[in-house]
Amino acid sequence: MPSPAALTFTVRRGAKPPRHLADLSPAQRRTAVTELGEQAFRAGQLSTHYFARLVDDSAAMTDVPAGARERLVAGLLPPLLSPVRHLECDGGATRKSVWRLFDGALVESVLMRYPDRVTMCVSSQAGCGMNCPFCATGQAGLTRNLSTAEIVEQVLAGARALNRGEVPGGPGRVSHVVFMGMGEPLANYRAVLEAVRRLTDPAPDGLGLSQRHVTVSTVGLVPRMRQLTDAGLAVTLALSLHAPDDELRNELVPVNTRWPVAEVLDAAREHHARTGRRVSIEYALIRDVNDQAWRADLLARELVRRGRGWVHVNPIPLNPTPGSRWTASRPADEREFVRRLRSAGVPTTVRDTRGREIDGACGQLAATS
Repeated sequence: MPSPAALTFTVRRGAKPPRHLADLSPAQRRTAVTELGEQAFRAGQLSTHYFARLVDDSAAMTDVPAGARERLVAGLLPPLLSPVRHLECDGGATRKSVWRLFDGALVESVLMRYPDRVTMCVSSQAGCGMNCPFCATGQAGLTRNLSTAEIVEQVLAGARALNRGEVPGGPGRVSHVVFMGMGEPLANYRAVLEAVRRLTDPAPDGLGLSQRHVTVSTVGLVPRMRQLTDAGLAVTLALSLHAPDDELRNELVPVNTRWPVAEVLDAAREHHARTGRRVSIEYALIRDVNDQAWRADLLARELVRRGRGWVHVNPIPLNPTPGSRWTASRPADEREFVRRLRSAGVPTTVRDTRGREIDGACGQLAATS
């Protein structure tokens, strides 16, 4: 493994990622193929290799003539991610990867294999501009948005690793995707929406995942939340709330000064009403900051007064970042917080915090690469 010093890089700002098949709709792919001097049906062949067969070696595309293959791969399947580091824990069932993009920016993805599913956690931005003080990515600031294809390729990389048996448990397939990696997904709305479409379009046009198995997180960009609701996709919305009162949330999630708690929760409730998908409330439990019993009671009141059955709370023991003053709640405080929510009738499940021993908090691994 190279040392961190050996991985020093300079981001080339302003350049755009190369065009990739996954950036394009099926119709756009056919147009792009004809512009490269090939017949339109070759677009379907490329899509089958990329999405259905998970091919990343052009030599395996034997149904495409060699000359055409070279042109098409160069024009529509350029390399997007270069591996920098892979770290594993949980007996290899959790695999965190750092990728270098074409311009030197670093992003992370995490593959998590469970007995009944495989979840990919993907990044939507290199860095993040939301400035949440307890988040490693927020501390790094925003470098740039990812392209649709750069997002999709994170999932495809995990799918290939599973397909090749590189993850313990034998060959498998990605079943769930969560946009909970680096970045604020709704601040890169267009690319994220298109990535969801590529991941859920039936094969070979896309990866063929269920929309119900895709979760898009946000810190509460209300106009974009409503835009996502209007898109009519049956995806789960995850709201990173972290405090039920504006005074504290203004500090923990600075965008709250623009869209306060009540407005954010109303938009989340509207997403459930329109889509039928239960909203997840993500709540990082921080010792002596937001884990008081009275805040659990306030959170319960804010949720219950908007109805029953529309929301599920996921308290998350904070995975502290090096040098941070923020740390995880005491176990007793965590238990009392959860007890109070459940007593109020709010479905609550403490989030499984995989990857703690491999710099599992988003942004930690890239920060040391």
